[in-house]
Amino acid sequence: MGGQGGEDENRWPPWLRPLLSTSFFVQCKHHADSHKSECNMYCLDCTNGALCSLCLAYHRDHRAIQIRRSSYHDVIRVSEIQKVLDISGVQTYIINSARVVFLNERPQPRPGKGVTNTCEVCERSLLDSFRFCSLGCKIAGTSNDPNMKKKRMKNRVTTASGSEESYSSTSHGSEKSTVVQSFNPSTPLPTVVSFRSTKRRKGIPHRAPFSSLILEF
Repeated sequence: MGGQGGEDENRWPPWLRPLLSTSFFVQCKHHADSHKSECNMYCLDCTNGALCSLCLAYHRDHRAIQIRRSSYHDVIRVSEIQKVLDISGVQTYIINSARVVFLNERPQPRPGKGVTNTCEVCERSLLDSFRFCSLGCKIAGTSNDPNMKKKRMKNRVTTASGSEESYSSTSHGSEKSTVVQSFNPSTPLPTVVSFRSTKRRKGIPHRAPFSSLILEF
């Protein structure tokens, strides 16, 4: 087990896990009075937390990357991360004309209808050519750690159970609706019935009112 853990650690650069666990877009503690105090930078050489643009003055000769945000999730441009990390198998997205990847998983309640491929870790819908939705999911999905494998299996079972419950609920709802409809009284055909019941019989012809007077003369 120790060998497997060491293998996982050596598979990835030492800065990757600290990067994924860092909170970005918070105010810098060292430059709180500056309007550029938002921390959206990260030094791959120091791995000492999120940095603001003013902090970069102390990391001039280091490898620094910029973190961006999309729908409250952290992303990084492919052009930056692919220089230092293999991102094969991770789905990329185009946001603001730039291709990016997400740092951490974004699980969905259940896959949408017609989905044929999902993330191997969090079950998010993916294009058919990808295996993971984020860098964090790739680490978890390729890990040999037994705990990680159990987590992946648990996520898949939970997602499958949720899909079955959803399907069962939908099916029962349809059956219930059908039953209710079947108990409703059938609507009579008022047109036919009323036509037959109100059809006027052929009456006895009446003479003209002054016909008898004419005969008397």
